[in-house]
Amino acid sequence: MKYLVGARGSQLSIAQTNWVISELKKINPECEYEIKPITTKGDTDTRPLFTIDQKGIFEKEIDRAVAQKEVDFAVHSLKDVPSELDENLILASIPKREAVNDVFISSDGSTLDDIKKGSVIGTSSLRRAVQVSRQRPDLIVKPIRGNIETRIKKASGENYDAIVLAQAGISRLGINVRYTSLSVESFSPSPGQGAIAIVARADDVNTISMLKKIEDVNSRLEIEAERSLSDYVDSGCRFPLGAYAKSHGSDMTLTVSAFSVDGKQSIQVNKTGPKENPKSLGQSVGEELRTKGVNDLALNWREKVEEWNKK
Repeated sequence: MKYLVGARGSQLSIAQTNWVISELKKINPECEYEIKPITTKGDTDTRPLFTIDQKGIFEKEIDRAVAQKEVDFAVHSLKDVPSELDENLILASIPKREAVNDVFISSDGSTLDDIKKGSVIGTSSLRRAVQVSRQRPDLIVKPIRGNIETRIKKASGENYDAIVLAQAGISRLGINVRYTSLSVESFSPSPGQGAIAIVARADDVNTISMLKKIEDVNSRLEIEAERSLSDYVDSGCRFPLGAYAKSHGSDMTLTVSAFSVDGKQSIQVNKTGPKENPKSLGQSVGEELRTKGVNDLALNWREKVEEWNKK
């Protein structure tokens, strides 16, 4: 049996897909897998990601290929996958999640705490930009695009003195670079960060059954809590909201941070509930965020995105 696997053509996406294939081969050594790279809108649009108001910019073309039976299943970074998939598709499997935290990479080995005043920090994420500015208002934060390797090269001290990105990408690519880990407690990650999503056709029971064998139950439950929260407050790609869920025994704790676009205001919620009901936990945290005024934080961020982008 041979499977065609849809994925973006980026090095990270190919590395993630090869990892998924290696896990599948452990349980199906007789099967063959071939990657079909597919270009998405997000690959061709050069604007900073948080200025592009469109969900699914890194997955729509790939999932269309799954739905049209051009490929058998697709491998994505989970945070690129909208909660609402085509009715013919299903989020078939979430394998074991990588590290969820962000990292700080600087040209001279400095950390976020001790890098010199006025240093230029690059990030592709408004959430990261806001948190850098909150912790170090004396730094200059600018948008940065490009794949992980490109962004690391840009942190040479010429245009950027440092960058902030997800540790998961560095780990999956096996890049040997010196970095400082940013704790999830002080630097809140994006909902779904570090997780892989595998999408298949909803009626393809054999493929779904195969993909379920590499699913990690705790990763699935944690992701469901985070995505339920995101749906409830509709954070999308551009509203600076950080969230991560962590299982412990039969319970799960969901920790969320929401920020005004200038970073001057923030709301934190930390809540624990039964692990088997992650969506309820996500909605409960979302309700508490609304009670604490999260909608007021969201009011003026849209107008300020362009202003921030011009720095």
